[in-house]
Amino acid sequence: MATAGQVIKCKAAVAWEAGKPLSMEEVDVAPPQAMEVRIKILFTSLCHTDVYFWEAKGQTPVFPRIFGHEAGGIVESVGEGVTDVAPGDHVLPVFTGECKECAHCKSAESNMCDLLRINTDRGVMIGDGKSRFSINGKPIYHFVGTSTFSEYTVMHVGCVAKINPEAPLDKVCVLSCGISTGLGASINVAKPPKGSTVAIFGLGAVGLAAAEGARIAGASRIIGIDLNANRFEEARKFGCTEFVNPKDHNKPVQEVLAEMTNGGVDRSVECTGNINAMIQAFECVHDGWGVAVLVGVPHKDAEFKTHPMNFLNERTLKGTFFGNFKPRTDLPNVVELYMKKELELEKFITHTVPFAEINKAFDLMAKGEGIRCIIRMEN
Repeated sequence: MATAGQVIKCKAAVAWEAGKPLSMEEVDVAPPQAMEVRIKILFTSLCHTDVYFWEAKGQTPVFPRIFGHEAGGIVESVGEGVTDVAPGDHVLPVFTGECKECAHCKSAESNMCDLLRINTDRGVMIGDGKSRFSINGKPIYHFVGTSTFSEYTVMHVGCVAKINPEAPLDKVCVLSCGISTGLGASINVAKPPKGSTVAIFGLGAVGLAAAEGARIAGASRIIGIDLNANRFEEARKFGCTEFVNPKDHNKPVQEVLAEMTNGGVDRSVECTGNINAMIQAFECVHDGWGVAVLVGVPHKDAEFKTHPMNFLNERTLKGTFFGNFKPRTDLPNVVELYMKKELELEKFITHTVPFAEINKAFDLMAKGEGIRCIIRMEN
């Protein structure tokens, strides 16, 4: 492309300080260096993780910063040594990576790459410790290696998944974070047998994706647990067959579920990050074969407490990161699930806004409205 090797000026939504509305600015995006890729972002969406770090209540604040990590785009140019993708390729940027060289990448059991696993504090490229974004020569920091709230971004090639160019980027962009996390927690980690009973704790985007995964796997009962009963009707579209609101009961949820399922569910997936929900998700699975999977990220001081007999009675507790998907190896296959109509993505997308109105997406999430809001970079 004609812009290769040159600085590109483009629009980006910059967070100048914690919790303040994003500001549309013209930024300079430097060309990609060795093992880096510059991508033209076409669609991005807002995930709760963006909001969490934008509020910066519990973490190291890194500002000014360009947020965004769920997106789809087209490769504009590549840096030295990049052979896996080429200009014109359709790609999904991912907040975690796959170097293909480390012990984790070489293990069939792990996706937690030593080189490229998520780092929320780092605001620069790992190659030279510098940012590729600037305004008037002053650096604007990156976020989780993606920074998709910009018309162009620069990423390490190991965090870029090349996908089928026929796949509509305005739909499959949601696979680059939350939807894959929930889906994979079910199909890769919980692995519910056909006809089994699955409990899903938390019916936000990740929980609904976990329900969708349980549906695809052939679970016969999918019980959604949430404190917000307004989410129940929508959740039926994702395979949920019945619901429990803990507020409606004067006994622990795990007891309610045990009574509903003759001793406990076969699988549970916890998608809230609330430590009490995590314990309930483990204690509600059936002895002998029950498996609980933790997906939500807990408070840094949280402690998981349960009686050891719960393990000795043959319950299994597992954790997962990004649904155990390896970004470059596995995401193209998840896109194909959508292309074959085995996975439905349209129902996750409830709102669309132009890039100029990106703050509306933050407002919708603050009100708890909708599931995913797609932000169109081009009007």
